[in-house]
Amino acid sequence: MRLLLMLIVGLVVAGISVGFAARWQLIGLLNVADRVWAGNAGAKIAGPIAYGDDPQQAVDIYRPHGASTDARLPVIVWFHGGGWDSGGREFYGFAGRALAAEGFVVVVAGYRLGEAGRWPGFVEDGAAAVRWAHANIAAHGGDPQRIILSGHSAGAHIAALLALDTDQLGDLVSAGGAVRGVAGLAGPYDFLPFESGGSADRAMGAAQPIAATQPITYARGDAPMLWLASGDADRTVRPRNSRALADAVKAAGGRAETKLYPGVDHRDILTGLSLPLRNDAPTVLADLAAFARVAAASGEAQRAAD
Repeated sequence: MRLLLMLIVGLVVAGISVGFAARWQLIGLLNVADRVWAGNAGAKIAGPIAYGDDPQQAVDIYRPHGASTDARLPVIVWFHGGGWDSGGREFYGFAGRALAAEGFVVVVAGYRLGEAGRWPGFVEDGAAAVRWAHANIAAHGGDPQRIILSGHSAGAHIAALLALDTDQLGDLVSAGGAVRGVAGLAGPYDFLPFESGGSADRAMGAAQPIAATQPITYARGDAPMLWLASGDADRTVRPRNSRALADAVKAAGGRAETKLYPGVDHRDILTGLSLPLRNDAPTVLADLAAFARVAAASGEAQRAAD
């Protein structure tokens, strides 16, 4: 068994390195290894569940072991990365299991990618997934009034846009709404101009106005609270994105904080959620969960005041 596990680790490490260079296609190797690794993890309880007609418009649901459908736990809706053109919710069970083990019901959401998901398609899909969670998550043990949006890279971009631009989710992200916070990992929030022919240009280059694609455009004081984390070794999405958005929200009177992890790169901040590679960024999971609990508790306080 030990030899088998060592072999899996080797394949995962090699696969992750190649996968990031090849637009995330091998991230599923990490998900496979995470499923058999010893450690504290939640369980997938449902999925795929469709929220639209396209096969990518689906969600998987994770919950702590032993939690019941009556638990009313806070909810995290997680959006995967992949440059808006690759990845898939089915590869990110390791994130769902990790966050569920911290006491959340987790909705890992897929969205249309590439040509099918070009702006504003992937944002509209994200909004539809959040609306699905708000309407249905109580049946799976989640509290529909305590929702945190989260994600990595392009997924963090989607989460931030949904929370800040009220045109997408309306009352759900307005003051006192069900969406209580955003936890973004290595997200691009202020990244114009696009690299010509790059993934952002392909996904959003035809948007009019182009500023509509930038979360920082919608910085406002009454937005859900933000926790924006980056690694100081990230050369894919520079940490200045997190600082710029947090500063803009705070300047508008809102609540936002940044977290910078020394020696952590664009890959590490994500793979550190998994059991096999937790040492890539050993405190990210605990820090994200701590923020999500605070954000969820702010919702409790608001409801008590109401």
